[in-house]
Amino acid sequence: MTVGVDMDSILIRELEVYAGHGVYAEETLRGQMFLVSAELIMDLRTAGLSDDLDCSADYGRVCHFIHDYLRQNTFLLIEAAAEHLAREILVSFPQIMELELEIKKPHAPVGLPFACVSVKIRRGWKQVFLGIGSNMGDKERYLEDAVDRLKAHPLIRDVKCSEWMVTAPYGGVMQDDFLNGAVGLKTLLFPDELLAFLHELEQKAGRERKIHWGPRTLDLDILLYQDYVSDDPELTVPHPDMGNRRFVLEPLSKLCPNLVHPVTGKTIRHMLQDLLR
Repeated sequence: MTVGVDMDSILIRELEVYAGHGVYAEETLRGQMFLVSAELIMDLRTAGLSDDLDCSADYGRVCHFIHDYLRQNTFLLIEAAAEHLAREILVSFPQIMELELEIKKPHAPVGLPFACVSVKIRRGWKQVFLGIGSNMGDKERYLEDAVDRLKAHPLIRDVKCSEWMVTAPYGGVMQDDFLNGAVGLKTLLFPDELLAFLHELEQKAGRERKIHWGPRTLDLDILLYQDYVSDDPELTVPHPDMGNRRFVLEPLSKLCPNLVHPVTGKTIRHMLQDLLR
């Protein structure tokens, strides 16, 4: 997806699905009618110019997918039904970059006159950039194994890596040189979920957090997560020190030189130029 280009969409309105979702046993046993609406957000220009269905998302297939998924799976909450369905649509139809999904429950057991109860969510693939490094053991193998595990995750796609570069250790601790790089990817994982997965990869590589800025078999940092900004001590995004790290900005500039930092307003190329002055 190109940054700055407006996305188009295909609209599906109130698809009827008779399914068994609800907190009460009668709802799951007898079932009821649900109405599903979806806005499928993607770039439709190529499909419009070529008149080729392969360049779009087949809305007929999407409708049948929604119908079958809600019939074959049971959830207590329509919140859960919407969350799981949205994720499965995005995984199964790669042309769809983002979607807005609404599930209406017109016969919910409210006990009062009402028109409808519904849940509406918006989910999509997020562009993320990671810093990756190692300065212990077979450094290149640690990096490549981590990249392979990123590629294998079902909620991560379009993984791209910079070239590896040898850099001096950062932070004043005497240790071996690092092998560093940057990784770009798209993911459906939320920031905290992605962080947990990265920590899992570090643990599998045998990383031990004994010395701050000390040696490590594998180091994975979230540098940028779309335009998300957080000052949470557990996950500060964008990475607070990336502007001072050549070993971050140099490989990152190979992947996304014109990407604008959501806080500084500078491109990655300009941040690197400022650092090298």
